[in-house]
Amino acid sequence: IENYGSEFSDSASEAEIQRKNVEKQKKDELYKKPNSKRRSAKPSKRTVSDLVDVEEGKRMRYHGILAMDAYQRHKKFVNDYLLLYGGKRSDFVRDTSKDKTDSDIIKENHRFLWDEEQDGRKSWEEKLAKKYWDKLYKEYTICDLTRYKENKIALRWRIEKEVISGKGQFICANKHCDESEGLRSWEVNFKYVESNEAKNTLVKSRLCPECSYKLNYHHKKRDVTAKPKKHKKTKDKKKKKEKQEDTIEPTDSKTNPSTSTSEHIWKKPIVVEETKSRSLDKGDNFWQGCYHSKSMIYREEEFDEYFEGMFL
Repeated sequence: IENYGSEFSDSASEAEIQRKNVEKQKKDELYKKPNSKRRSAKPSKRTVSDLVDVEEGKRMRYHGILAMDAYQRHKKFVNDYLLLYGGKRSDFVRDTSKDKTDSDIIKENHRFLWDEEQDGRKSWEEKLAKKYWDKLYKEYTICDLTRYKENKIALRWRIEKEVISGKGQFICANKHCDESEGLRSWEVNFKYVESNEAKNTLVKSRLCPECSYKLNYHHKKRDVTAKPKKHKKTKDKKKKKEKQEDTIEPTDSKTNPSTSTSEHIWKKPIVVEETKSRSLDKGDNFWQGCYHSKSMIYREEEFDEYFEGMFL
């Protein structure tokens, strides 16, 4: 029994354990970083304060600062600065006298007429004023005649609200007048000074008789009111007279006045009856010709006059 050994002896198990420990040490040395330092069990105070600041910043961003608008955020930062570093609130007061709104920029850079050749050489202020100018309606003008005796007349283009209401086209273009009858169109050579340069251009204004007198107080302007079309009554009458002359034969009233008057009265109806009988004898349709009433013709002319006033 002493000559036979066991594979599970104590010496064999110890050797196997040592071999595994050596292999594990080798693996740890392979995966170990060359310049790694051993971390201490407790972090330093600086690292802790930095982590706290990061977490506090996240909380303030998501719950406080992002929920505020720009003005409230600005006030909070100013108050925090005064609490931490001291100082006066008057040091943070901004001079608002130089602040400008969009309307102020448009007023400063507005032009009555723009030169399309200079579109590529504009600042952002001029582009904003040009964008507003493109929205104006430049067919008729609105004028201010309060200083007409001094020969000082103000003109501007119409806006969308005025175009919808008809101001300047169907209502007097004077700023202080709402008359809508007897309007006349005037072509005005508008002379004005813009950016220290004298300019002039032709514009149209529709004014009532009283405002037209004010406009022409110093110089007579050109009247460009569209004239209504003449009715075709005179032409129709001439054609009827020519037809009557063709149908009626001349008679000697001196020789036999009684026969001449009777022939003059009854001649035309006889001719009409002959033409009707001929048409019926031929077998033509009695309603073949198109009948145009005078009232229909006059109504069409009235519509033409109305639409002429809209497209002057």
